Amino acid sequence: MNLIPVVYENDEIYIINKPAGVSAQGGEKVSKSVDEILSAQTGSRVFLVHRLDRDTSGLMIVAKSSAAAGKWTRLISSKAVRKEYLALCTGSLGKESGVITDSLVQHGETRSAVTYYSTERTFTVPYGDDGGILSLTLLRLRLETGRMHQIRIHLAKHGCPIAGDDRHGDFRMNRLLRKACGIKRLMLCSVRLEIPLDGGRSVFETAPEWDILK
Repeated sequence: MNLIPVVYENDEIYIINKPAGVSAQGGEKVSKSVDEILSAQTGSRVFLVHRLDRDTSGLMIVAKSSAAAGKWTRLISSKAVRKEYLALCTGSLGKESGVITDSLVQHGETRSAVTYYSTERTFTVPYGDDGGILSLTLLRLRLETGRMHQIRIHLAKHGCPIAGDDRHGDFRMNRLLRKACGIKRLMLCSVRLEIPLDGGRSVFETAPEWDILK
């Protein structure tokens, strides 16, 4: 069984379904990474086109050569590649759909950031013995820009942090969710990629393996 599931392959790229808990790139204090595992798995060096956070699962493009990596990086920058995510969040954004446009400060520089969202589902989870209720929202998100931790920061800033996000989210709520329904990780998944392929557009999709949604 392959450690990194390959969803699609051609002469230039792999589309993989990255498991949660695997870093995109190897380095100091990184025990397992996509570039190392997939290189060993395929028998040849691979080149990252874009990255997902270690605890984010889902679809990701990896190139077979540095030239292909450059090409597909440019396609992502030109917005020819469309990426969508599902995030399980605490609270609500207050509207069924909309756009978040707050700029982000990264490496001392203020950069524009645009995240579109729509509500897929809302539900509640009981906790404790006194009738407590936790409100959860499943959001679909599309990125217009690709800043580091963009989704996590945008949602937390607007009072709807991703469940299990102990860096940008609500630590107290995450502790309650661990006890109430066993959530122990970041509930964010890259679920859809639409890419230019063979003169047309191809769509690849996956679903998060979250017990709470079953």
